[in-house]
Amino acid sequence: MNNKLTAQDTALIAMGAALIAMCSWISIPTAIPFTMQTFAVCLVSALLGLRRGMWAVACYLLLGAAGVPVFAGFTGGVGILLGTTGGYLVGFLSTALIVGLAVEKLGRSLPVLIGSMAVGILVCYAFGTAWFLYVYARKSGPIGLGTALGWCVVPYLLPDAVKIVLASTLVGRLYPIIDREVRTA
Repeated sequence: MNNKLTAQDTALIAMGAALIAMCSWISIPTAIPFTMQTFAVCLVSALLGLRRGMWAVACYLLLGAAGVPVFAGFTGGVGILLGTTGGYLVGFLSTALIVGLAVEKLGRSLPVLIGSMAVGILVCYAFGTAWFLYVYARKSGPIGLGTALGWCVVPYLLPDAVKIVLASTLVGRLYPIIDREVRTA
């Protein structure tokens, strides 16, 4: 396998990072905003596969770290990544890894897509919640795991389940088109 990124790879990665950014701007503000980021991370990772999907998420995070307003609420900067919600953003890398590996090893059937996206988001929740507990305790004092889960995970379970179904359905429709275009380019 060639480890170099082609111009086509670079274009797909850039479009993936841009899609994640645009979906982060679709937001309902709460303590941890309801956004379409998880939808975009799952969609991009399943469409682009492991390597390009991971690069797209990494580029998105690097843009945000550099201060480009790609995060929820049109924010950016290292401070966001180091803040209480930063662990969920960094956790997107685990989602991309899990979904990307699954589609490359097991294919893009609906059960594989739904299962890998669910596992990927659960791992993201775990990393993000651990990060939240640590940062929140340093800023405001310790809280219990149940409280953190009640604030940071439970309200997002149903919306993320809907996003998983939507992303999985779209992958089934879009991947054949993208794959055909990539092969003929």
